[in-house]
Amino acid sequence: MAILSKIFGKKEEDKEREKIIAVYPEEIYEAGVLELHDVISPSALEISSNYLKLGEKIAKTIFIFSYPSYLSTGWFFPIINLDKVFDISMQIHPIETAAMMRQLQKRVAEVLSEIHLREEKGFVRDPMLDAAYQNLEELRDRLQQAEERLFMFGLYITIYADNKEALDKEESEIRSILESKLIYSKPALFQQKEGLESVFPLGMDTLKMYINLNTQPISSVFPFISFDLNSNKGILYGINRHNNSLILFDRFSLENFNTVVLGVAGGGKSYFVKLEILRSLMFDTEVIIIDPEREYEHLAETIDGQYFNISLASHHHINPFDLPLPREDESPSDVLRSQIVNLIGFFRLLLGGLTPEEDSILDSAITETYAARNITMESDFSKAIPPVLSDLELVLTNTEGGESLAVRLRKYTQGVWAGFLNQPTNVDMMKKFVAFSIRDMENELRPVAMFLIMHHVWNAIRRELKKRVLIVDEAWWMIKNEDSASFLFGIAKRARKYYLGLTTITQDVGDFLNSPYGKPILTNSSLQLLMKQSPASIDVVQQTFNLTEEEKFLLLESDVGEGLFYAGLKHVAIKIISSYTEDQIITTDPSQIAAIKKAKEEYEKT
Repeated sequence: MAILSKIFGKKEEDKEREKIIAVYPEEIYEAGVLELHDVISPSALEISSNYLKLGEKIAKTIFIFSYPSYLSTGWFFPIINLDKVFDISMQIHPIETAAMMRQLQKRVAEVLSEIHLREEKGFVRDPMLDAAYQNLEELRDRLQQAEERLFMFGLYITIYADNKEALDKEESEIRSILESKLIYSKPALFQQKEGLESVFPLGMDTLKMYINLNTQPISSVFPFISFDLNSNKGILYGINRHNNSLILFDRFSLENFNTVVLGVAGGGKSYFVKLEILRSLMFDTEVIIIDPEREYEHLAETIDGQYFNISLASHHHINPFDLPLPREDESPSDVLRSQIVNLIGFFRLLLGGLTPEEDSILDSAITETYAARNITMESDFSKAIPPVLSDLELVLTNTEGGESLAVRLRKYTQGVWAGFLNQPTNVDMMKKFVAFSIRDMENELRPVAMFLIMHHVWNAIRRELKKRVLIVDEAWWMIKNEDSASFLFGIAKRARKYYLGLTTITQDVGDFLNSPYGKPILTNSSLQLLMKQSPASIDVVQQTFNLTEEEKFLLLESDVGEGLFYAGLKHVAIKIISSYTEDQIITTDPSQIAAIKKAKEEYEKT
């Protein structure tokens, strides 16, 4: 730039610089003619009385001028966590203790004099003067003993927005939060330039709007605050990535016991759930899981659990007509009526939909099918043998208008399809860990199989009150259909009554959250775990969970086993950790699983 000045003179320098930049940007960059401030400075700066215009953005600086007599720790946290664009500057200037002690001594003398004067005149005692005297003496003691120091403290906030209306709205929101804590602020009128300079990271304080504060209240403004999620009992979920504290929690201590786990494939969802299973079993919690990919078989074998494979060729069968035994507070008629309603939803899913006429016919046919086994609203069916699907087919065949339904059911009562639904139940959940696999089930029947297993498990849960966790992996299979989604949502709402915690896992986050039942299931879950998210679904997740931009990018860039852990109103960044033994049991890494199997085979040979 010195060369340009010599050639063109001082007045022509700026014009020539603009021409050179416009015509030869690459040459200017390579020659290093541009200075740093040319690159980072805005295209224009307009200064008004109570705001600044920086290029396309509008900015306003406000400062705090009044604090209450007591500041609680973390009072500034709601401002820091606002999902807004703003800069904060804290200017702290130490005051010499000796000089301040002299001023405090003078102030104590003034207060005492006023107190004595009021006593001589017979006035009623003034509590404000008494409190001021006590506070001054306490502060003098602390300063003398070097327990405290005094500072000139300035707190400035510069807010940014795209237009004046948005700027005023954000300013009003921040000032309202502060005023709710008896902390008052005002804009730096006719000093916006000085306010901006004081907020920029230049080490300058040209605004100079100070309040004298001692060490304790200033420490309450400490901006780096993170929640701790721990309790006196519960299991270890992971490590708080903010401060490396342990996240210890008992899901059964919350308002409901449900959990939702959302994340992309390979993000560590199944690993987290398996770890929770292992640690929950130690606290006498029974666990039941619907496993769509046969991921939990090794876990079941290791901990001596039960593993049932539900498929067309499997020897494990579940009869959809099974009835739960009525509890003491339930009548048989209510149980049977609820069973019929659930069965109609099941057949609607199985047959690909029903017309209103078919719905009515099927309702009557199911009632008649149960009645043929002496199962009615008035009877005691606790020892009755429930019907099977072929019994319903027979009733429909002899029912006017039911012939077409009987034909549609026939493929499930004859041939290779018959083994799936047309058999008495031979699945008995006797152990603390039970897993149902549907990996070998055809894709079109997977939602049906999940609905059937959920119905069977729900009947068992209602039969006996125990501390249980029901895990539905890849829940989007059920969310795709309205009837199965409605049934899952019903369990989520009623689970607490039966001492049950429902864990819903899905990788298809967009479909789950956009479903009319996905969000209600989410809001009925006190625990939520967000793991690595895909760019396609992150906007929906951000809107649903009200994530900040920082939290959004944290989820996009998370490694395996990392994410955001929500417990009630609190949430922290989590890293899931396990011991070596736990890792060998719950790993989902195919190469690691293959190595474990190979080592097991070699051990058995020897």
